[in-house]
Amino acid sequence: MKAIIIGILSALFFSVTFILNRSMELDGGSWAWSASLRFMFMLPLLLLIVGFQRNVKPVLHHIRKKPLPWFLWSTVGFGLFYAPLTFATIYGPGWLVAATFQLTILAGSFLVPLLDKEKKQKIPIQAVLISFIILSGVFLTQLEHASAVPLASVLLCVFPLILSAVAYPLGNRKMMQHVDGQLNTFQRILGMTIMSMPFWFLLSIYGFASHGLPESTQVTQTFIVAVFSGVIATVLFFYATELVRNENEKLAGVEATQSGEVVFALFGEILLLNAAFPGIVSIAGILLVILGMVLHSLATVYENRKKHPSLKKAQ
Repeated sequence: MKAIIIGILSALFFSVTFILNRSMELDGGSWAWSASLRFMFMLPLLLLIVGFQRNVKPVLHHIRKKPLPWFLWSTVGFGLFYAPLTFATIYGPGWLVAATFQLTILAGSFLVPLLDKEKKQKIPIQAVLISFIILSGVFLTQLEHASAVPLASVLLCVFPLILSAVAYPLGNRKMMQHVDGQLNTFQRILGMTIMSMPFWFLLSIYGFASHGLPESTQVTQTFIVAVFSGVIATVLFFYATELVRNENEKLAGVEATQSGEVVFALFGEILLLNAAFPGIVSIAGILLVILGMVLHSLATVYENRKKHPSLKKAQ
């Protein structure tokens, strides 16, 4: 249950990404700068945090031992996750981007047998079934709005998000396997940020070539995204997945909490960007999302009691 609550809090902070990225797009900012600046701001922030704990050297030592896995999975988990997600804001509002990104819930579950071949892990069917309830709610939440979006815009929004939705859990889980508990959450995020820097420098060059330097408002908003989503939300989410990294049912439950981003992003856009208030169908979808999150929490508690009967007796 602790991991689920932390996951929901991370979803709240992650929703800042969808709201402000859409805001920057509406103001004419470059998606390339929105993506690259976030991680460029994250690097010094993380260096300060990890440096204050005097834990930077173990990260650099771990990277030097096997730099290729660090470079590959950091680029996948951060670069191929966030760049397509930011690009999608050109063609869809924040709520649509947040809703479509929930494909990561299913992607995380279906990746289980591919990532755990030695242990012969199976797809967590219960988690997948509950995730379908969440996705049904996500579909209803966006249904009323999607009717006003051109088909070409929908496709250009959806296809990058499919890549993003797969890359995020894939990069995260592969790095957890590679680190194998030798680094803490802050250290792992710092290492991934450092090793994804070549990707972000290349993207910033593209941003400069296509749009010139970013406006001061875009710099300010990307800094806010870096703090709230890049540092706070990422640390919370990675910490939650670390708590349950060897239990696939619970791990799928934590990843499912990210569906809360849809709810938070929708209401954030209403308050900050004057988006329309959701209708009855959208409200029904939000309730389904909440129901799915509750079911994941209950499933986590039930699974924990099965493995540890003494917990039930203690109550």
